[in-house]
Amino acid sequence: MGSVNQRIRSIVSYVCLVTLFSVSSISLAAKTTAAETGEAITILFTHDLHDHLLPVKDLQDGLIGSTGGFARLDSAIKAETEKHPEALLVDAGDYSMGTPFQTIFSSDSPELRIMGEIGYDVVTFGNHEFDYRASGLAESLQSAKASQAVLPHIVQSNTEFPADAQGDLTSSLSALKVAYEACDVKDYTIIEKNGIRIGAFGLMGDDAASNAPKSEVVFADPIENAQRVVKQLQQENVDLILCLSHSGTWPKAADSEDEVLAKKVPEIDVIISAHTHTKLREPIVAGDTLIVAGEDSCRYLGALDLVREGDGRWKPVRYDLERIDEGLAEDSRIAGMVQDYKEKVQKAYFDRFDLQYDQVLAVSPYNFQNINSLLKTHQEDPLGNLISDAYRYAVQLAEGSEYQPVDAAIVPVGTIRGTFFKGDITAADAFTVSSLGIGADKIPGYPLISVYLTGKELKTVCEVDASISPMMEEAQLFMSGLEFTFNPKRMIFNKVTEASLRKPDGSVEAIEDQELYRVVVGLYSAQMLSIVGDESYGLLSIVPKTEDGKPITDFEAQIIHEAADGVTTEIKEWQAIAWYLQSFESVDGVAQVPEYYAGPHDRKVMDGSTNILALLSQPNGIALGVYGAAAAFILLGIFLVTKITSFSKRKAQKRAEARRK
Repeated sequence: MGSVNQRIRSIVSYVCLVTLFSVSSISLAAKTTAAETGEAITILFTHDLHDHLLPVKDLQDGLIGSTGGFARLDSAIKAETEKHPEALLVDAGDYSMGTPFQTIFSSDSPELRIMGEIGYDVVTFGNHEFDYRASGLAESLQSAKASQAVLPHIVQSNTEFPADAQGDLTSSLSALKVAYEACDVKDYTIIEKNGIRIGAFGLMGDDAASNAPKSEVVFADPIENAQRVVKQLQQENVDLILCLSHSGTWPKAADSEDEVLAKKVPEIDVIISAHTHTKLREPIVAGDTLIVAGEDSCRYLGALDLVREGDGRWKPVRYDLERIDEGLAEDSRIAGMVQDYKEKVQKAYFDRFDLQYDQVLAVSPYNFQNINSLLKTHQEDPLGNLISDAYRYAVQLAEGSEYQPVDAAIVPVGTIRGTFFKGDITAADAFTVSSLGIGADKIPGYPLISVYLTGKELKTVCEVDASISPMMEEAQLFMSGLEFTFNPKRMIFNKVTEASLRKPDGSVEAIEDQELYRVVVGLYSAQMLSIVGDESYGLLSIVPKTEDGKPITDFEAQIIHEAADGVTTEIKEWQAIAWYLQSFESVDGVAQVPEYYAGPHDRKVMDGSTNILALLSQPNGIALGVYGAAAAFILLGIFLVTKITSFSKRKAQKRAEARRK
């Protein structure tokens, strides 16, 4: 019996080996056949590069290194194209805004020109390409065109140019439309690689569109436009449909825009998913659609090898995210171009602030948290404290003898774009941390503005942080001068239990509901505060006011300026940080970040008590309304139960009397 079993096992083993060898051979043959007949393609991709033309400090495995840089990226791309000469190279938007190179975005368009030199085939716009408004993007496109450089194809399918009642465009929209035509910006383009016709189109998602409030254009429904373009591409008989989607993915599939896109437009073969800075270690497979993403800031080059199956759809056979770090040599040609643009940034931008690009402003003895940690953790943070303190310091410095005390400064986490690491902090680092936007002076960088809020509204600001930021992480607020305690277990919009002002001398002052308090914020942040009422369905209200208590209708009129040598200039957010860093006590002539910013200081205190008194005490107006409604509902229930019981008793008595008769 044992001998028979052994023979059976031997036969089974032999059959398994033969089968395995046969399957492997068939699989390899299939791949070989696919390659020989032109049915294989490699897609190289990036997204959310955010102007990281130069490497920047980064933390990996607890060690400070550097990532990014277009010269390194070019080396990684060359290594791939040596193996796959017919690879398609694409970018899914937000290639600009995030480092000082953005300051020459409009005048020189360094991003598009270098991407063209590297060999990008197709790119699309993200919301940040509209940061300098329609006119800024128009100038950037025209600059790129005028350079006569080889540029990537640009695709964007859901941009609309709204006209007024007479059918006319504003001058800036008209300029952008002309620039679109000059650079041949289309809904889609068709590129042939390795004998395969690839239809690529660009898309701006809903969340991304909401982050471009000053774009002036309208972004039409992304799903409807994707369906429209896909039909056109099918009529063009393309072999593969590629969507450069600046929409993103989220943990919850139902809210994940690109997963919804894949479900509603299943004809799309591949979605390069940008905007949310997601790093997908494996593609998301949604039906026959592949969704891929490789983080932000030029940290990775994505590579996707596909083979075509018998049903015409595409199957991945390789998916890599290659880290762009010190392990890659810099391409000297691209490095030279970047250096030339760096010199332009110095002359065009930093010279006006009397700073050098690499000038050391201060030295930090410790690392601050990175952006992802800031977004994911709802708590007080030293970097947020430093930035908000910098705002108050800069206003006092700029206003001098005319300074009016600032009661509070507010910094939303969504406006913080970088962090500081242990060691030197340069002017470029300070800019990168608060790099968003442009001022009324048309100079890059959002300016600080002064607004007035009532004490009640200051408490509402605290409630926005406590109640809304757990649902919308970008809404988390960091504050200087304003401190509060909240309980996350309490009812929404009633989580704050205490709020007070911390004066510069360290004393604590109670907040009076009807009194006006001076608050300093960035221009964009102030505009966002004013829409809190809409976002909370009218339950919360913040109306930024002038010093005399009138609602602000023109936020740019509230910009804080510095007057020096007869010239008045805006105070930029990043400039405030630079000034504050330079103000710290020096050692050997170099400012040192104080130990104070190594940890929190009870500006935002979480009380997780589940005691019934802690959960229900100190109700605000919203809570009182809810409690009142609940009490009324309970009383109504008691009343109805009493009435029904009384009615039932009377009815029973009548039946009993009828039986006795």
